[in-house]
Amino acid sequence: MKHILKYTFSLCFLLSMFLVHSQVTKDTITLKDLDDKKPKVTAPKSATTEVKKDSVPVPPKTDRYGLRVGVDLYKLTRAFYDKDYKGIEFTADWRLTKRYYIAAELGFEDKTTDDDRLNSTATGTYIKGGFDYNLYDNWLDMENLITIGLRGGFSSFSQDLNSYKIYNPNPYWGEQPSIAANEKHSGLSAAWLEVAMGIKAKVFNNIFVGFGVQLKLLAMNNKPAGFDNLYIPGFNRTYDGSFGVGFNYTVSYFIPIYKKKVIVPEIKKEEAPKKKK
Repeated sequence: MKHILKYTFSLCFLLSMFLVHSQVTKDTITLKDLDDKKPKVTAPKSATTEVKKDSVPVPPKTDRYGLRVGVDLYKLTRAFYDKDYKGIEFTADWRLTKRYYIAAELGFEDKTTDDDRLNSTATGTYIKGGFDYNLYDNWLDMENLITIGLRGGFSSFSQDLNSYKIYNPNPYWGEQPSIAANEKHSGLSAAWLEVAMGIKAKVFNNIFVGFGVQLKLLAMNNKPAGFDNLYIPGFNRTYDGSFGVGFNYTVSYFIPIYKKKVIVPEIKKEEAPKKKK
């Protein structure tokens, strides 16, 4: 009896050990299978490495606004080679917007005209005011101008009739000598409109060189008694009519007052110019 119990106990112990071993093996396999079947999670890539840039950033552009003042070198230097002329003109413009400028000119002229029949001297001051429109699209920080504008001009002057000749239709005995008149007519005035076209190029920091042409139409002309205004300060020669022309060659200095930033749209890569190899 004692041996039977001993064998029975041993058999139960071995059976229990076998069941435990089988359960552990099953659990191990199940966990391993679960680990193998579990979906692998990878760390997300950063947006900077994943997103491809399809545009080229453009640095912001800054437009400067301020006052530009200058002088007309043509009128200033003309006296060196023309003994009958003295004059000076100052120019100024103020930038209002990206394209529009307020412009003005102020000057003085003393011009002696020696015509076939008379010799006269016009002396006076003038002022012109209007606007300019810039037609040129600058790159980056360039500030060059190609302008077209409109001006209204006014001149206050005097005319001196120095001498004249009497017209002789039959100059058989030659021309008559000039007669000294020495007549002075003051308090004269004239007004006109003009279309102004010009170019200004930035050659150094804040220094501009420019050239301009004006087409003028005389609107009002207060003439002296007895003869015509052959020359009007600021208008130039009348050429016996209402039309006149003028030009200037200026050097000016720009005084910046404030700045405005201009947002430039980004350029797409396919639109960006390729570098030459």
